[in-house]
Amino acid sequence: MSDTTRRRPLGGLLAASVIALATAGAASTAYANEPPQNDGLNATYWTQNAVEFKANTYAMYALARMRLDEALADKKWTALPGEQGDNYESKPTAVILDIDETVLDNSEYQAWTVKTGNGFSSKTWTPFVNTVTSRQIPGSLEFIKYAQSKGVAIYYISNRKDVEEKATIENLKKFGYPVDDAGETVLVRGEKEEWKKSAKSPRRMSVGATHRVLLNIGDNLGDFTDESDGTPAERVAFYKANQDRWGREWIMIANPTYGSWEGAAFGFNWKLPDGEKRQMKLDKMDAWVGPK
Repeated sequence: MSDTTRRRPLGGLLAASVIALATAGAASTAYANEPPQNDGLNATYWTQNAVEFKANTYAMYALARMRLDEALADKKWTALPGEQGDNYESKPTAVILDIDETVLDNSEYQAWTVKTGNGFSSKTWTPFVNTVTSRQIPGSLEFIKYAQSKGVAIYYISNRKDVEEKATIENLKKFGYPVDDAGETVLVRGEKEEWKKSAKSPRRMSVGATHRVLLNIGDNLGDFTDESDGTPAERVAFYKANQDRWGREWIMIANPTYGSWEGAAFGFNWKLPDGEKRQMKLDKMDAWVGPK
């Protein structure tokens, strides 16, 4: 103990102790009031606030404009391998786009799930859709208007349900996206008997029956194949087998907030406890062993 400490008045020591205890108490209270952990926080924050996200989606749609011009000049070009059918070269042209996180931004719903600790549920998703407050994905409207100026038809294939179609059309029209009031170009799940399931192949084929599809644009593997619910290894195999199509006929928009990529980590068993699903994701990550 230094001489200075020995000569400190008792009142000063008590005051210092009180301040230290108060500081520790405040720190403890602050820690106790920290928001709970949520796997979607960073991804949702990035989607809503990062310029990097906006720049990325705008760049993907700029690429889509260039690819569209290439596709128009090449009569053999199709974005529906195995689904386009025969004698498509002389058909009128079209592009297919997913809606959620491809054309419309639903990050407000995702932010709500993060802040409240709720998971996705149709009981809350449908009311959100009905608010008609989804935002625009940067670059999507410019691309669609460009394609339309070239005489290319616009089709939206979405896994929103048929009961959500009216609000979806209203939301698209709100921003000037081309869509007919009857919804003939908006193909949602359950709209027809053969469209009850989330698999999009029947709907893609219905567009391919009347049009040569130049581009397919989405944010999830399921927008390009019905085999998206496979194991991580099977998904990688599909990606590699179609490597030449990415960025050419198929344009993928980044979506870190949700998708089949997450479910693949735990065999799409969404009923598992959150901690167990989180552990299974951690187990599938390759990590550095750390400094020695």
